[in-house]
Amino acid sequence: MKEHGIKLSGVNNKVKLNKMNIDKINKELRSKSPQEITAWALSQAKKPIVTTNFRPYAGAILHLVSKISKNIDVIWCDTGYNTPNTYRHAEELIERLELNVDVYVPKQTTAYRDVVLGIPSVDDPQHKLFTEQVKLEPFKRAMEKHKPDVWFTNLRKGQTAFRDSIDIVSKSKDGVLKVSPFYHWTDEELDVYLTKCCLPNEFKYYDPTKQLENRECGLHA
Repeated sequence: MKEHGIKLSGVNNKVKLNKMNIDKINKELRSKSPQEITAWALSQAKKPIVTTNFRPYAGAILHLVSKISKNIDVIWCDTGYNTPNTYRHAEELIERLELNVDVYVPKQTTAYRDVVLGIPSVDDPQHKLFTEQVKLEPFKRAMEKHKPDVWFTNLRKGQTAFRDSIDIVSKSKDGVLKVSPFYHWTDEELDVYLTKCCLPNEFKYYDPTKQLENRECGLHA
């Protein structure tokens, strides 16, 4: 295991994923910078990953993690419904940050799904099948291949009710240590980060599984 940074008092270097330890870790990490949080999390990892959909402010987490762990696997589950702006934004970030991206796409083409299913509304019973096809199944495939023990995300407090209930460090449904270094940051603070790092941002983004910004797609909740 590589040593990347801070040690937390009263917590073994290799974290045991139970609620007591996670609560203690979050209490100590609350005063740390995103760089320190990332360095600590990497010290716990044998197989870390960072996930992205290249939505607004994705550049911050990708820059942060890839600067500390240059060859970290970046998982992108592309639904096939991204805007042209998002695809151009993704290409720019991948090139500028030299990201090691592994792309996962649905087993069905968008053209085929447009004919047989379309994009069901969130109240339509078929929306669950749609979400499974375009996001959950590709993500499960990615996780089965990479088998991560630490998963970096850009979840932040205030985004959804579920995200308000977690913290910097949480435990995924599969028992993976999930780390959100910018959890307590505002949009304004991230704007400053992106400006300082000369990174682009892009707001013309569309997630067909959420449709409303304050909904979860099922990937995290």
